[in-house]
Amino acid sequence: MFARLNHSRLLRYAGLFTWAVIGMPLLLLSLMPVEPSALGEESVVGAHIDWQAWVAYAAFGISYGWLTRGLGSRRARPFDYLLLAALTGSAVAISYYSASGLGSILLMVAACVLPWLLSLPVGVAWLVLSEFLVVPVYVRWLDMSWLEALMQSLLYAGFSGFVFVTSLVARQQAQAREEQRRLNAELRATRALLAESARINERTRISRELHDLLGHHLTALSLNLEVAGHLVDGKAQEHVNQAHTLAKLLLSDVREAVSRLRDDDAIDMSATLLPLADHVAGLRIAMQMPEPFRLDDPERAHVLLRCTQEIITNAVRHAQAQTLQLAYLLDGPVVRLQARDDGRGAVAPTAGNGLRGMRERVAAYGGRVEIDTAPGQGFALDIVLPLEDGLNAPLSPRRPLIGPAEASVALK
Repeated sequence: MFARLNHSRLLRYAGLFTWAVIGMPLLLLSLMPVEPSALGEESVVGAHIDWQAWVAYAAFGISYGWLTRGLGSRRARPFDYLLLAALTGSAVAISYYSASGLGSILLMVAACVLPWLLSLPVGVAWLVLSEFLVVPVYVRWLDMSWLEALMQSLLYAGFSGFVFVTSLVARQQAQAREEQRRLNAELRATRALLAESARINERTRISRELHDLLGHHLTALSLNLEVAGHLVDGKAQEHVNQAHTLAKLLLSDVREAVSRLRDDDAIDMSATLLPLADHVAGLRIAMQMPEPFRLDDPERAHVLLRCTQEIITNAVRHAQAQTLQLAYLLDGPVVRLQARDDGRGAVAPTAGNGLRGMRERVAAYGGRVEIDTAPGQGFALDIVLPLEDGLNAPLSPRRPLIGPAEASVALK
């Protein structure tokens, strides 16, 4: 059973189990009677814990359950940071209202969430600060001196640091797996492109051999049989004419076979591009392609492959998108690629190495890349790549293949 669980799920279930176990001491504290000497009256059930502690306990469980759903497979949202603050605050509140150190144990549980949402320096600072927030609870409710309370807080901070590092390692391994998956998808796509190119080269070589060698010899044979038909008569002429007819039919079949080989001399882009969309963590990708989707030029096919790779990488790393739609269209002498995600967008996108490289690749063949983005409206790209040398991409506006409404729909 545990073999099916990844590191993030194990951390989630372990934290939820610890949270559930913490409820047992809280229940015992709520049922424990107060000594008469403490209040000067008869024993009272439930006086050791306020109802606010149960509210904080429930808030911690809800916040932790929400924050840890799909760790590493989704992008952090602003609401997640509010929940992280609520998670830390509810743990401190449990210690305050229960007059115990149970909140410090829950802070260790909260420590496993920090590496997934915060950078390393911010996460360490958050961890230390949250542990120091419990120091006044030790001083007031557990009758500790400030030094004793500080030492107790540092002790729990050491345990929380261990949990933090364990979660950080799990996050790094998850990122390494995702990077390995991305590289494997790119490798499979490149291998498919190379296989298609090798297939085309081999078909081209065979067609040339058939045309140059077999076709030449059959043509010479047909001419010699035609001459022989004029030099003989009687029954021999009949056989020579039959052989001449068969030679012409065979030559016609060879030419037809060569024509079919050259007609199928194109790269199957569907087999090349589809592996890029397999199991991208936190991103759902839908590809719309014509049927069939073939390109004659391997170099232009390679450009389209690299552009698709860069679009997917940007959607995952920078756009914080959940869905990405890619639409391909063979539009006469050009091939178009339109991409739209539902990420955060930008006011004025800065062209990094990825976008610059994409523009340079496309511009080398007379193509163009247009960007359309705005804050909160995602990121859209329109790429036009000419399929013939000396042809520039048209600058006139075209009907969009993907609209903003389409990209916001949950995609398969």
